[in-house]
Amino acid sequence: MHFLLLIYGEETSWAKLSKTERDSIHLQYAEFGKKNAGTLKSGNALMPVHDAKTVRTREGKSSTVDGPFAETKEQLGGYYLLDAPSIGEAVAVAAKIPGASHGCVEVRPIMTFS
Repeated sequence: MHFLLLIYGEETSWAKLSKTERDSIHLQYAEFGKKNAGTLKSGNALMPVHDAKTVRTREGKSSTVDGPFAETKEQLGGYYLLDAPSIGEAVAVAAKIPGASHGCVEVRPIMTFS
């Protein structure tokens, strides 16, 4: 089964970290990626929410607004696509993502259409 591991955290807290702290977190993510290379299919960090756009189409007309859909304390900062045999194993992998220690990781099964 495939799972999307959605990593949420407070973007403003990143700017408050020292370069040494940010470098340490980058190293933790690199180590996580190496340890889980067999089951991780892809993953990326996302640009900050101020670079995002939200698009809606209603009755054939599109509108675009800056930023994410909703005001939240934590923002989606990145993701991994994981291949795991069960949601239990996907949760175990998600718990090891560095962002889980200061934000949260949502584990979402990917729907398969026949």
